[in-house]
Amino acid sequence: MASKALTTGSHSRNGHRFSHCDSDEENRDYNQQKWKHNDQALSSAGSVASKDFEEQKEFDYNEEKGKGKQEKRSLMSNDIGEDDYLLAESRQPLWRKIPIASSLINPYRIVIVTRLVVLVFFFHFRITTPVHDAYALWIISVVCEIWLSLSWIVDQFPKWFPMTRETYLERLSMRLEREGKPNLLAPIDVFVTTADPLKEPPIITANTVLSILSVDYPVNKVSCYVSDDSASMLLFDTLTKTSQFARTWVPFCNKYNIEPRAPESYFSQKVDYLKDKVHPTFVKDRRAMKREYEEFKVKINVLVAKAQKKPEEGWVLQDGTPWPGNNTDNHPGMIQVCLGSSGALDNKGKELPRLVYVSREKCSGYQHHRKAGAMNALLRVSAVLSNAPFVLNLDCDQYINNSKALREAMCFLMDPLLGKKVAYVQFPRRFDGIDCNDRYANHNTVFFDINMKCLDGIQGPVYVGTGCVFNRQALYGYKPLSDKRRKTSFCCWPLCCCCCSGDSPSAFDGEESDDELENCNEQEESSFMSLKIFERKFGESPVFIASALMEDGGLPKGTNTQILMKEAIHVISIGYEEKTEWGKEIGWLYGSVTEDILTGFNMHCRGWKSVYCMPKRAAFKGSAPINLSDRLHQVLKWALGSTQIFFSGYCPLWYGYSGKLKWLQRLAYMNTIVYPFTSIPLLVYCTIPAICLLTGKFILPTLTNLASIWLMALFISIILTCVLELRWSKVSIHDWWRNEQFWVIGGVSAHLFAVFQGLLKVAGLDANFTVRTKSADGDEFGQLYLFKWTTLLIPPTSIVILNMVGIVAGVSEAINKGYDSWGLLFGKVFFSFWVIVHLYPFLKGLMGRQNRTPVIVILWATLLALIFSMIWVQIDIFLPKHKGPVLQQCGVEC
Repeated sequence: MASKALTTGSHSRNGHRFSHCDSDEENRDYNQQKWKHNDQALSSAGSVASKDFEEQKEFDYNEEKGKGKQEKRSLMSNDIGEDDYLLAESRQPLWRKIPIASSLINPYRIVIVTRLVVLVFFFHFRITTPVHDAYALWIISVVCEIWLSLSWIVDQFPKWFPMTRETYLERLSMRLEREGKPNLLAPIDVFVTTADPLKEPPIITANTVLSILSVDYPVNKVSCYVSDDSASMLLFDTLTKTSQFARTWVPFCNKYNIEPRAPESYFSQKVDYLKDKVHPTFVKDRRAMKREYEEFKVKINVLVAKAQKKPEEGWVLQDGTPWPGNNTDNHPGMIQVCLGSSGALDNKGKELPRLVYVSREKCSGYQHHRKAGAMNALLRVSAVLSNAPFVLNLDCDQYINNSKALREAMCFLMDPLLGKKVAYVQFPRRFDGIDCNDRYANHNTVFFDINMKCLDGIQGPVYVGTGCVFNRQALYGYKPLSDKRRKTSFCCWPLCCCCCSGDSPSAFDGEESDDELENCNEQEESSFMSLKIFERKFGESPVFIASALMEDGGLPKGTNTQILMKEAIHVISIGYEEKTEWGKEIGWLYGSVTEDILTGFNMHCRGWKSVYCMPKRAAFKGSAPINLSDRLHQVLKWALGSTQIFFSGYCPLWYGYSGKLKWLQRLAYMNTIVYPFTSIPLLVYCTIPAICLLTGKFILPTLTNLASIWLMALFISIILTCVLELRWSKVSIHDWWRNEQFWVIGGVSAHLFAVFQGLLKVAGLDANFTVRTKSADGDEFGQLYLFKWTTLLIPPTSIVILNMVGIVAGVSEAINKGYDSWGLLFGKVFFSFWVIVHLYPFLKGLMGRQNRTPVIVILWATLLALIFSMIWVQIDIFLPKHKGPVLQQCGVEC
């Protein structure tokens, strides 16, 4: 396996090996142009549309360029020039809120309150009317009902203020990209994380990287950092070939403005690509590009085939140098700039965005903190090499589907008022390759189109781990309104520290008075103390500290490329985070496998807000685990992370009360942490109907007229809540029903296991998880019918069999007792049928493509059926019940 030579050396500070750029790249200045506000131009711009703006709808631009220009000409009057018009338009807000219509949201709120009142009276009836002949079942059922009701309340009340937002990209361009003037759009660093290229196919990562490199954004303001946590030469070679293919792919995307800009997704579209394409050379160029992409895929597949068998002597580079990452558990930190040098131009001679390969140092015996640790390493490397004020993080299988996605985020983050308070802009997750029935609710539409919209009306959506653009200052643990912080900078060249306040010089020319020299000494002493404070917080890197104090991003003047590369290697060394606040208050927080919820929660506690952006064209798309086992393991990881947060010091039940977290926002975070524990009452409640059928008991007493009214009112309020929620959110009934079904499937399997694993974690036994395998097969739904036996399948399989046996036993008992028992049987069978219907997708997943039940499932079902049948027969339902004395014992004299 050969690739471009990776140069390594020794770090002068700690002896770690590192790679550096080519010689022509070392002379390049990495200084980024700072984003500065034009106070005069932005003075009249607001964060929310005013009444005047609402009335002047003629200023709204159409997205289509031709139509927009035509409207522009028609609106300009004789006495108003085009420049004045553009200036006035650029001062309009970059976004506006679109609240839900009162005719839709007010009935929804009324029904929520009504349902809460009905619940109070219903539980008054349930508690004051015990079932004496099934007392244990009655107590258990009431406890479960109370828990499930509290869970509904915690989930429902944060949905009080749903809202959506609308952005205006043309205004952003007119304000910050004026012709003949410097482009004022802020730079962005994009993070892509990978853990295992054999489970996460390199071709998927390559498509994600290509979509980033071809994004509709100034190329000199985009830097892509790819984290390889397995130190795989396969991924390194893949990025090398990807950077070569990008020289052709990026100009093709820019020339024809294609969407999406991930080649695999673009060429697999089942649409007429000739539609609306009038360029005479488009067909020829598209066919040529598709041939090149097929050749590119062949090259990547060859690399993958070679990587299946590692040579005994280990991998070597083209120059014969051993690959530094041959030992994945012990290897030095590695950095290679694949694109970004002075000669990195596309085939049209234009500059390309920067692409950097990063593999942090690994050493056995150290805690590496999985994805969160890799993200923090990327955060430090990017701060040293580019230091963009904003950061986008993507999973390796989450490509940019909308080339203007970065501009959408900038409408909020570069807003003169709102931008100072926004920690991150979260986009919804959308997926490719899911079957039309969405059997296992992979789209998760209810969460992304209902829950997240509602949180946007409080303090902002939760962070979901990918498709999120961050304010770098929020990741550094700062509080919002950073302009109130003391502006302090450090001189990092040559690797010395001196505190510089404002524009004061950091060196003296030798003609200063004694007082000035004394003040200088005091300033240096103060600088030394400040440096120690920042080192305890950020680590021992003056270059990183200097970059962290630059609120608008960019690099300190006078920095040298070679020094920057050495510092970049230093900040990803194994011991850099020791005795610092990384993972505690800075960066992505440690302590949970779902570092996303923990990190966003901590930001909201510090007073930051977040924004939910839903452009008409999905910003990002990715792959989802469409077979049953992989889907359950994914849900297990999420639920396990929530239980870990519950048992940690960051639990929303007791953390952050001294901060600025709103109560409804706290309630929403409580729901994200506590929901796995609902699996216990849910499992019990799914088992109770079968137990009632087997024992002949029931959890409800004989209903009076008043009790029947409260029970009917409860069912009606539940139905109305769902109907009205779907009405204002425009979520389909199919998506809602799939979500309900998988809530039960995941609740009685993955969530239940997560609770027990969380308890084991508290007891000192670490619960591990594996990386989900991403599919890159040609068969679109080849993974859907794949059956993988796992212990997660045992609880739902047992529940289904138990309820089926219970229905058979209940019907047999009713036939034996006569018609009088059929009324009570209907209620029992209804609840068992409710359980089976919710688990129907689970049963389909067990059947596979040919509807053949796996042997292990048949054996498990047979064993359970025998056990339940023996228990039921032991109840002696079919034996006649004798009344009076037994003659065989006392004879005629009784």
